[in-house]
Amino acid sequence: MIRRLFVPAAALAAALLLSSPASAQSCTGRFVNPVTDVCWECLFPVSIGPVTVGSAPGVRDTPNPGSPICFCGSPIPRIGLSLGVWEPARLVDATRAPWCYPNLGGLTIDPGLPAGRGRTGSAGGDGAKGSVWHAHYYMYPLLSWIGVLLDLGCLEGGGLDIAWTSELDPAWLDDELSFLLNPEAALFANLPAQAACAADCAAASAGLPMDPLFWCAGCQGSMYPLTGNVAAHVGGVQASLLASQRLLYRLHRAGLAWGTSGSAALCGRVPMPVMKKSQYRWQMTEPVPATSPMTGCNPTGRSSVFWESLRELPVAGESFGYLVWRKRNCCLL
Repeated sequence: MIRRLFVPAAALAAALLLSSPASAQSCTGRFVNPVTDVCWECLFPVSIGPVTVGSAPGVRDTPNPGSPICFCGSPIPRIGLSLGVWEPARLVDATRAPWCYPNLGGLTIDPGLPAGRGRTGSAGGDGAKGSVWHAHYYMYPLLSWIGVLLDLGCLEGGGLDIAWTSELDPAWLDDELSFLLNPEAALFANLPAQAACAADCAAASAGLPMDPLFWCAGCQGSMYPLTGNVAAHVGGVQASLLASQRLLYRLHRAGLAWGTSGSAALCGRVPMPVMKKSQYRWQMTEPVPATSPMTGCNPTGRSSVFWESLRELPVAGESFGYLVWRKRNCCLL
């Protein structure tokens, strides 16, 4: 009799353990190695005015100032050279486990505050589609750390810092509350606007995204809503990349990320409430770093089909990290 009761009880306990959200949302990751995990070819091309130096296979540069000579009037009037460079400047996490930081070695920093759990449709067990992601944004001025252009006034300094975390943002997992930050989303919730994103997908996959189609994230889907709720979940790489791109757009809208490319940014960063997608490149760092130009120098909206193979791993590789390369035009002293 005891044996008959023990077997069903053990089976029930095992089922509860295996279906536990906590066990399905383990925190994994590792620290980014600047030597082996960074695609240093994504630094190119470097430009002085319209003249470029170096190149990376399969990637295109954004437009640069037409003159190699620049003038800035403040804070000190100066004349310099118009420099253009791609800098590894930020890190982004996308994870289903709250308070999980994949780019910090899979560290869990839980202050005890409640946070909604991320999920995919299959993980929820209720037949729902789509996925839900938490995201984190780090300051990561890598070029300054290694001394490249450190004293020339072009690149920002500082150390590694967690600048934004979604668990503390009540609107990140609430589409209706997020609507207060981006009410223009209502203009693009229609078939013609979403169909236009096919053109952005093709343009980003071939070279650069179409900045006028700011509501599109190319092949990843729609930029709106600016939350971690991804309705069109195709795979972990695609969905986590979309959540990361939405996060960066959200920070632009909130005034926490600025424009750094083009002639207007030669003398300093400029406000950019509508993110210029071509200003950024995306490189996966977790769980499998993409260290070649063909897989790591991805403009916003490029299809992940070209490089996502074997980069989503069951259990150990379901949290993702990205290195954000930012185009920087500045007046070099």
